Amino acid sequence: MNELGNSRVIVSNQEGLHEQLDDVVLKHLNHAFRKPYQAHTLAAFKEAEKWIEQQGKPIIFDSCCGVGESTYHLAKKHPEAIVLGLDKSADRLAKHPQSVADNYRLLQVNLNDFWRLAVEANWTLTHHYLLYPNPWPKAKHLQRRWHGSAVFPSILQLGGQLELRSNWFTYIHEFARALELAGHGCELMEYQNDNPITPFERKYWASGQKSLQLTATL
Repeated sequence: MNELGNSRVIVSNQEGLHEQLDDVVLKHLNHAFRKPYQAHTLAAFKEAEKWIEQQGKPIIFDSCCGVGESTYHLAKKHPEAIVLGLDKSADRLAKHPQSVADNYRLLQVNLNDFWRLAVEANWTLTHHYLLYPNPWPKAKHLQRRWHGSAVFPSILQLGGQLELRSNWFTYIHEFARALELAGHGCELMEYQNDNPITPFERKYWASGQKSLQLTATL
């Protein structure tokens, strides 16, 4: 989630793409990420795996889902699939209201672990949504952005139609460059809709900010 917690414009001490972006991305593409899994994420994955096997439906990830509002809307949009809303914050997930939709679940997990576990289990996604992830706008935090992190290759391996949105356009442009380094093309476009599906989307648009969307077929 966006670390600002409100609708203020993101301020960064970085201009344009990070000067170390290419080196960092290429390093992660060429070296396996072998950090041990956290116990709570491993347990959550095993439970999700059972449910997915029982359902036998296509899999969609709503990563960094926050309070899960987007997960609910995506589950309604994709009734043929099951949607996993993934976030590290138990407090945010606890704010999700009860719902009648039965094709989604919210999980408190470490995405660095959950994505790798899904790859190891040979899951292939039909769609992967990353809607307004924490931008980590300070230059020193490049490797906390998903495209600059060691787990970036797992995003690629999960496949599917990737859809990323952010109100910090630099984040999107950096992600596009990371995909290019990995041999993937993408499309960028400003995104607006009459029905925002995340709290941040609602706040940003109400304050006059714009969203940039990246889509890629992995």
